[in-house]
Amino acid sequence: MALTFTLDPAVTPDLRDGILDLWTDVSNAGGAVGFVPPVHREAVRPELVKHFAAMAEGRARLLVGHDEEGAVAATAFFHFNTHRLMTHWVWLYTVMVHPRHQGKGYGRDLLAAAEGAARGFDGVEAIRLTCRGGLGLERFYGSCGYKEVGRVPAAIRVAPGDDRDDVIMLLPLS
Repeated sequence: MALTFTLDPAVTPDLRDGILDLWTDVSNAGGAVGFVPPVHREAVRPELVKHFAAMAEGRARLLVGHDEEGAVAATAFFHFNTHRLMTHWVWLYTVMVHPRHQGKGYGRDLLAAAEGAARGFDGVEAIRLTCRGGLGLERFYGSCGYKEVGRVPAAIRVAPGDDRDDVIMLLPLS
């Protein structure tokens, strides 16, 4: 069964807790979403609050996917550029699908929903994201239409002696 995607859902306690659980579970499963396992909800919470603050200020928007049981199963946050020369593209952050849904095509569905949403943003011509090298993520994003446009070698230190490239990907919308 497919996910149901909602752009700009009401931020309720259930949604907040669902995203917090999703982010924690994805991180603990080895997902490249800003943390390394093990991580606890309270370590993730301040990062989620930053996204919510940006949303409240109109600098960000949330796309959430719910599974057939109504649980938060996927997310992506759009962040708008404040620099006047870069308002024609948006950042896509914290792109996640719950580990229990891996292999079902939901990641592709999430990116397609994000592309569709961004096409409705006034003046936005591209989506930009970064991903951690060494996990095959750039191949996945590439298969969804994103192009690698830059790479910073060893920019992400996962652990001492385990540095990964920061890969910059771009999806033109025109």
